[in-house]
Amino acid sequence: MPLIQTIAPENATGELAKIYKVIETMRGSVGNNAQLFSVSPELLRQQMDFIKYYMNHPTLSMPLLAAIRIMVSSGEECQFCIDYNTGMLINMAGWTFDQVAAMRKDPKSANLPEREIAMLLLVIKAIRIAHSVNADDLDTLREMGWSDADIFDAVNHATRMLATDIIFNTFKIENN
Repeated sequence: MPLIQTIAPENATGELAKIYKVIETMRGSVGNNAQLFSVSPELLRQQMDFIKYYMNHPTLSMPLLAAIRIMVSSGEECQFCIDYNTGMLINMAGWTFDQVAAMRKDPKSANLPEREIAMLLLVIKAIRIAHSVNADDLDTLREMGWSDADIFDAVNHATRMLATDIIFNTFKIENN
């Protein structure tokens, strides 16, 4: 049980009930991750908008984004997020469990195209040692066809994942 009081779908009212209905329509149920945000319906709405933005991203693929989330969550030891995104890669992108495990050990081995691996590596560098990112790093990605907006969006995605991991770990989210 989380350390803060959450609101179950059957007890939700008002704006929270509306947001839960959207989540249920999209995913079939309201997971513990959404319920943890129930204490602040406005932040849950913002989180949903954030998710929708990346679900429809024109250049950052679902496997790349899930890989970013796994690598960020691995550093934070957020098992809920690691498991959730591993499931996405296996069930939606056709990865094997062994491919996910190999990526977690060595991100260069990710089951992604070369240009997406390069983006993944830059994002990991930004999360772990942001001050070490330099113009050459960005130029390398630009030469591979990534725009500055793509690079910014990928790093933003990772930083939001880091914040989410901290929230989930602080309040002790439970696996579904």
